[in-house]
Amino acid sequence: MRPTRRMILLTTAATLVALAPVIVAPSLWVLWPVALAWLVLAFGIDIVLAPKRHTAAFRIELPDMLYIGSADRAKVFVELASPRDLPIRLAVDLSDELQPQPELKATMHDGRVELDVALVPRRRGTARVEGIWLRFRGPLGLASGTVRRELDDELSVVPDVQAVRSVALRFSADRDFRAGLKIERFKGEGTEFDSLKEFTQGDDSRTIDWKPSARHNKLLCRQFRAERDHQVMLAVDTGHLMAERLGGIPKLDHALNTALVLSYVCLQHGDRVGFFTFGAKVGLLLQPQGGIRTQLAITRMTSRVRYSDAETNFTLGLTTLGQRVRRRSLIVVLTDFVDTVGAELLLENVDRLSRRHVVVFVALRDPELGQLAGARPVGPVALNRAVMAQNFVQDREVVMKRLRRMGIIPIDAEPSRIGTQLIDSYLGIKRREMI
Repeated sequence: MRPTRRMILLTTAATLVALAPVIVAPSLWVLWPVALAWLVLAFGIDIVLAPKRHTAAFRIELPDMLYIGSADRAKVFVELASPRDLPIRLAVDLSDELQPQPELKATMHDGRVELDVALVPRRRGTARVEGIWLRFRGPLGLASGTVRRELDDELSVVPDVQAVRSVALRFSADRDFRAGLKIERFKGEGTEFDSLKEFTQGDDSRTIDWKPSARHNKLLCRQFRAERDHQVMLAVDTGHLMAERLGGIPKLDHALNTALVLSYVCLQHGDRVGFFTFGAKVGLLLQPQGGIRTQLAITRMTSRVRYSDAETNFTLGLTTLGQRVRRRSLIVVLTDFVDTVGAELLLENVDRLSRRHVVVFVALRDPELGQLAGARPVGPVALNRAVMAQNFVQDREVVMKRLRRMGIIPIDAEPSRIGTQLIDSYLGIKRREMI
């Protein structure tokens, strides 16, 4: 137990009041120790009447897991023997994977209280609730007690699988949601026979099937569909540039969420999906597989992807990927770059990979970069920022143009739109039978 601010202020005020008569009559000095004694007595009574620290008990209920980009709550149950309603303050120690939370204020009734603590994940991994702090006061407000209980409760922070599934289902089934996004599959394109239909004006005359037409005494033409059972390889860069935060979430987590959305759509379309990570060293590898279990396997693997502060070795990573994937596949490389100089080695290795496979290059654009480049500068500092931002934007456009000339499909978009454009590109590749 320790004195509160009220106790300190009362002691100061009582001292000044008690010393004032001494100036007039020095014999009244006895008033000062009397006032101090009363304060000490009140402080002692407050300590005696305050709840006992050893009666404090805590229990915490955590969610099964946390998802990046989604907040959740933990329930904290506190018990402290007290015959009266007791105001308390409670704080929770959280690990670096979770955003720190301010202390909570509440009033205990019948010695119990239940509080909700927000859990906001900042990065994937294993988050921990390390301890709980409880602070309370005596009935006079002169003494305060503090109780801390060590905890070591853990919970996993994983990519937002629920949001991924929701978005993927909407892409697959909701026609209104896809309107205006150019995400459609058209029968009549592809090489695999689908069905016969009656010839109408505007159909390609080369699709007329003459034998069935003669048999049915009307013109019938063939419809085709895109082939299935293609291989799609998702390659995610885990280097230091991917640890940068966009909207409070690291680029790496944006990339993993996008990869999960695409994998769900690919599996729904009958293709096989693989997963690969690379940074300073080669990371995880899952060979292309089909079926719903593949989605579960990729989701589990994303929880094992770690952040890194090392520079990405594109030569090692992409060369290893080319050696491991022998069959012609669609390879989606999710990465980022700063300028043309830093992207030179990346372009060289992606170009080598595109000679055998269909490559989609996905770069995560920072929304603030475009805002700085397009903002009207006010002052020399703002002008310098705008010029630098414009230079970075131009460098990104140069890299995208070079990728197109190499035959690579580039996507450079903000995280909120990257999934839409990537699925659009995937469906377009299937329609054109590029794999």
